[in-house]
Amino acid sequence: MVVAACSPEQTSLTSPADASLAAAPQASVARAPEFVPGEVIVRFRAGASNASRGEIMRSANAQVGEKIVTAAMRGRGDNEGISVLRTSMNVPDAIAALKARADVEYAEPNWIYTTDATVSDTYYSNGSLWGMYGSLTDPANQYGIGGNSGWAAGANCGDVVIGIIDEGYMYTHPELAGNAFTNPGETAGNGVDDDGNGYVDDVYGWDFAGNNNSVFDGAGDDHGTHVAGTIGAAGNGTGVVGVCSKVKLMSGKFLGSQGGTTANAVKAVDYFTALKNKGVNIVATSNSWGGGGASTALEAAIERANAAGVLFIAAAGNSTYNCETTACFPANYANANVISVASITSAGALSSFSNYGATKIDIGAPGSGIWSTVPVASRGKNVVAGYASYSGTSMATPHVSGAAAYYAFRHPGSSASDIKAAIIGSAIPTASLSGKVVSNGRLNVAGF
Repeated sequence: MVVAACSPEQTSLTSPADASLAAAPQASVARAPEFVPGEVIVRFRAGASNASRGEIMRSANAQVGEKIVTAAMRGRGDNEGISVLRTSMNVPDAIAALKARADVEYAEPNWIYTTDATVSDTYYSNGSLWGMYGSLTDPANQYGIGGNSGWAAGANCGDVVIGIIDEGYMYTHPELAGNAFTNPGETAGNGVDDDGNGYVDDVYGWDFAGNNNSVFDGAGDDHGTHVAGTIGAAGNGTGVVGVCSKVKLMSGKFLGSQGGTTANAVKAVDYFTALKNKGVNIVATSNSWGGGGASTALEAAIERANAAGVLFIAAAGNSTYNCETTACFPANYANANVISVASITSAGALSSFSNYGATKIDIGAPGSGIWSTVPVASRGKNVVAGYASYSGTSMATPHVSGAAAYYAFRHPGSSASDIKAAIIGSAIPTASLSGKVVSNGRLNVAGF
């Protein structure tokens, strides 16, 4: 299934007073899983001879389009990696032919994923940024992530780094520029891969869709920028504020105008894992996307992140599915580092579009009518900083990503499993989520 993790039906670029934040968007239309035509991801068995590989590819009328061996793979002793084969056969038939070969460990489609203190900031102080509130004694504000008390929007999350695996984000936006992380091993603009990770001048991250270091490409990167703002908008008194007003954000762009692929998602996950293994303080990746079927290649990448101590925070998806009976990827992967997130409204209801699952989806968080940062096309080709209200499990997920950063900052040395346990264990029981998510409740940052 291809799932859009954000619902653009409820958007605005003007004043939040003009939008009804309680209105629920329509559920996304479920479609059959989509994959890249003519491409298959294959992992050959270690030690397979060149002759055997040649026979395997001939059986599927295929040739190697790309060999992927990331630094994270090599760090785990894997020098085989995966291969993206290009085939003239239809994909299901090619996969069947490949799976029949003894020297093929697995073969699968290259799935397509899509986008499923007192604060004086305008949208916070006028009541629009409801997801950042929270008071059990104030019925009007009780469903934001603040829960009880002792937490204020725009917390200091220090030098914790969150990897945004999504579209790119506008790291020059006034709300985000101060929190843009730069790769300490890379010298900007010298045309050299200084840190030897395979990516030249990856100062702000890498664009795996375009295979370049330009992680922000204009107004089309609105989804990634919106996610970034919810995690870490600085709270400069003029717009919005994120869960963390001080945090570090880095881009692993893999979603373009046509979505993203399994192969590029694997590279993006492994990119942050390799940085963590080099000592960068990456606590989690924020993954507001979904679609496709099960992928052994992606699951293996998430497990490499798990071994490195990096959480993988995933949107549940927007198709109203019960993920107990209909698989919701990547939220349904059973890796210990996955935290899957459903969406709630400002009234505490499960958002009308949100997927759920009593044992598959972990927690609820604000996702309906969420104001955050976006790039806006101005006259000519200019792009300026703006704000917009979006809805979706895409918007719920970065609330949890920010919460993970906040917990890591407040509890130095915490493991990924410690942070996950704290997030789920501190959830506030919520009627609409009872029996719908593992925690039976919603995100409560005040519980940290």
